[in-house]
Amino acid sequence: MKNKKKFRLVDAILGTVCLTLVCESVMPTAAIGNSQYAWWLILLIGFCLPYGMITAELGTTYPSEGGMYDWVKRAFGPKWAGRVAWNYWVNFPLWISSLAVAVTDIIVGMFDIELNIWVILLLQLAYIWLVTFLSTKRIGESKYIVNLGTFFKVFLLLGIGLLGIYTYIKTGESANPITSIKDLLPDLSLNIDTGLPFLSIILFNFMGFEVVGTWANDMDEPKKQIPKALIFGGLLMAIFYILPATGFNIALSPEVVAELDPENVVEVLSNLFTTVGLSAGASNALIIVAGCMFIYTFIANIASWSFGVNEVAKYAAEDGSMPKMFTPVNEEGVPYKSAIINGVVASLICIGGVVASFISEDFEASFSLFFQLSWITLLVGYIPMFLAFLKLRKQDKNIERPYKVPGSDVMIKVAAIVPFVILVLGVIFTIFGDFSKEYFQDNIPLILGVVVSFVIEEILVARIKTKKK
Repeated sequence: MKNKKKFRLVDAILGTVCLTLVCESVMPTAAIGNSQYAWWLILLIGFCLPYGMITAELGTTYPSEGGMYDWVKRAFGPKWAGRVAWNYWVNFPLWISSLAVAVTDIIVGMFDIELNIWVILLLQLAYIWLVTFLSTKRIGESKYIVNLGTFFKVFLLLGIGLLGIYTYIKTGESANPITSIKDLLPDLSLNIDTGLPFLSIILFNFMGFEVVGTWANDMDEPKKQIPKALIFGGLLMAIFYILPATGFNIALSPEVVAELDPENVVEVLSNLFTTVGLSAGASNALIIVAGCMFIYTFIANIASWSFGVNEVAKYAAEDGSMPKMFTPVNEEGVPYKSAIINGVVASLICIGGVVASFISEDFEASFSLFFQLSWITLLVGYIPMFLAFLKLRKQDKNIERPYKVPGSDVMIKVAAIVPFVILVLGVIFTIFGDFSKEYFQDNIPLILGVVVSFVIEEILVARIKTKKK
């Protein structure tokens, strides 16, 4: 009797959604306004689908713990692999610090209180070291945290979206109305609120699809199931993002949402609950429950991603591309030193944000800064992968490929170059915005953060080059 494979198509689809769905991405996505719907369609076809198929081929042809690091190293050598390893890792403590700020912002919003800056810092550090502790455990030990967090994500995001739609049906009013077909067209301008500078946030929402390729050996028909999992998983993910983003658009204007302030979650819920007809007491109680759910998802996010990120950092350190301090593992085989380093770096970032807030009030919007730096560094880490795919197709043309991206040579080049160009443009427009003097002045902290990351990256790369010689 033939053994049954572990992964069915439905498992792969749900797994894809769980990997890519993060609640804190809803606000930046909603800030794009009504043009987000066209952008989702364009990027699903132009980026998500080819990106998913390319990573599926690479992951099944060159399976390893290093993943993207190994693919780029095989194609372009240790120098470029080192750049990938740095950007893939550094985004993680930046993400942790942005979520720490989001936690305190939501607490302030849902209880409608003002907290002393040192109390806020203490709460941020408590969150950081809680998730750091969870990061030293195997994912199996914290599986219940991740599973419950996934349920909360879907429940909250669908709830916000459906409440927003109900509000529009009941009142016929929206803070972001659609007056003509022009409102639904993608904004190709350099408008920092709705245009190309926000392109990268949707790209950030797609990241993580490369993991799907590692499931091929557990599927009955990976050649058929992988593309279907990517298509249907991508569509479901888009729905789970678009529905709550629609709720935000109905409750708040894009200008307010564009502030990327997690406290807006509370304002949205308050507006929606009031429209539904709930009393003030019931509305406040539900806001507190929903706020606690959001905070819980921030804990589950780090618990679900930490082992993968820390494993890649350890793998790169053992290969000489990252400092050796990332290599130690505990009795359970978890790279605990990497987890601790993440906690230390995230703590220093939050402390730096508090210190900077005394110097400049503009720095108080630290969630926006840390989150933008996080998604910029993550996207930069993926850029070499698409060119590595083309190089490996040519370099290893005789190697067996369990899954192969279909199409002619021209179609294969288009499938790699189009998402590569989209990714590069997304990063450029996020960093430089509208290229005006005012933009540069307003975004000096973000630009400095990118420069500092680049300098550290090149120092590590120079060290790799010297060692190889």
